[in-house]
This record gives sequence, structure tokens and C-alpha cells, in this order.
Amino acid sequence: MSQYKVSIRYSSALFETAIYKKLFEVISEDVKFILKVFHSSKQLVSVMDSPVIKGQLKLSIIDEIFKDKINIETLYFLRFVIKKGRENYFINIFEKYLDLMDEHLGIVNVDVKTAFKFDDNQSKVLTENLGQKLNKQIRLNYSIDETIIGGFIAKIGDTVHDASVKHQLELLKKKFLEGGATLN
Repeated sequence: MSQYKVSIRYSSALFETAIYKKLFEVISEDVKFILKVFHSSKQLVSVMDSPVIKGQLKLSIIDEIFKDKINIETLYFLRFVIKKGRENYFINIFEKYLDLMDEHLGIVNVDVKTAFKFDDNQSKVLTENLGQKLNKQIRLNYSIDETIIGGFIAKIGDTVHDASVKHQLELLKKKFLEGGATLN
């Protein structure tokens, strides 16, 4: 089974458990904490990814790290994933869970690429406009790419909205080359 399918299947199971047992907020906070631990410890990731290290030792390590720090349901889930031999998917599973959580809360992540850092007012205007257009709460993730010259490129899921100066110049060049645009 592909990494994507495994991640979706397990994250969906945890998400449905969180909703069913009315532990959505608690388990969601646990997931954020677990991801923080995994992202800050390359050793832990290496241990979970290692086919040489036995499942029992991995269970002991997870218990030692998380036992009194997360809800018992979340800990049971971690143990279940290890027992099924899918512990090398932990990070992907929990990142997919966060996607499900955002979807449940009506939050859309938008990756915005700009030529320079937007000020607070520009960010606010963009957030409000996208929020109205999508009828969702918007979370902007910025990156800088000076090659776009000006404007922005917004990626929302699989859709890309290119409002960059570079893109507009490329369109204009294409029109000139096709003979469709003239200068007066």
C-alpha cells in the first residue's frame, strides 16, 4: 500500500476516534505535540524508521517519551501503529491528521509566494479577500521569491493563482510572439 494511502487511512481512523469519543481538541493538541517531538529529534525518527530495531523496543521508547504527556487514546493509537509495523509513517499520519483537523475547522492553508515581504495591511487584505472568495478561514504561509518581480502567487490545494508581474510579462511576450498584440 502506498505511503499516501497508509497515512490517510490511519489519520482518518484517529480523526474519527477523536470526534466519536469527543476528544477532538485533546487529541489534536497531542498530535501537534507529537509532531513537535518528532521534528525536533532526528534520533527518534531514525529509530522508528529502522527495520532492525524490534517493535517491542519501539513501544518502550514511545511509552517512555509520551506516557504521561498525551491522552491515553492517543498513546493507544501510537502503540497500535507500531504493532501494525507502520511506525515509519508517523510523521505523515500526523500531518494528514492536521489537514483533516483544518478541514473540520474550516481552515484553508494558502501558500503565498511574493517578491518581497508583505506588510501587515497587505496580508490582512489578502486574507480577507481569499476568505470571502472561499468562504473559509485562511492561514497564509509566506515565502519570498524575488524572481516573480512583483505581485504574488497563491497556491490553494491543487489550484495556483498566479498574479505575479513575471507571469503577466510572460503572457504579454506570448501574445507578441503570436502576433496578437501590437504597440500603438
